[in-house]
This record gives sequence, structure tokens and C-alpha cells, in this order.
Amino acid sequence: MRQDPVPQLLRQVGQITHGVVTKLVPFGAIVRIEDREDGFEDFAHLTELAEGHVDRPEDVVQVGDTHAVKIASVDPPRRRITLSHVQALTPEEH
Repeated sequence: MRQDPVPQLLRQVGQITHGVVTKLVPFGAIVRIEDREDGFEDFAHLTELAEGHVDRPEDVVQVGDTHAVKIASVDPPRRRITLSHVQALTPEEH
């Protein structure tokens, strides 16, 4: 049985890691941050994929792309994480 990743993710809040875009959705992208097929995935909102206005996620990322992302927050009860490519690029400004 696989260990629950949420406690480990809580210790990584504020850290930058790399993630693979696994799916595009209307308001952002699903990004897998663990380097395995069943790794932890969550949503990166369109506003966190690039600086400035972006109309569609496919304008800035594609499925299979690897990007630096900052683990901005973790919500253990909801088993959700907030990922930001923008904050990973300019961590001193956010």
C-alpha cells in the first residue's frame, strides 16, 4: 500500500519542484508533481501558468510539458494543493 503523500507535501509548501502537465482544462492545467504515473496531481489555475493575461491554457502549456512549479499551499482535508508556475519563475516577487 502506498504512503499518504499529503504530510510530505505539507513539508514542501514554498518549495519549487518540477511537474508534468497531464491534462488541459478550460481554466488551467492538471500537473503531476511526483515522478511516476500514479503521482500526486492537482490543478494549476490559468493565472498561475504565465505572467500576464492568457485566454487558454494551450496558449502557454501543452500536455507532456515539464515546468517548474511552486507548491503554494496544501489543503489536507480536501486533499488539494495549489501549484504556481509564475511563483516558481519569480519567487522573490511573490
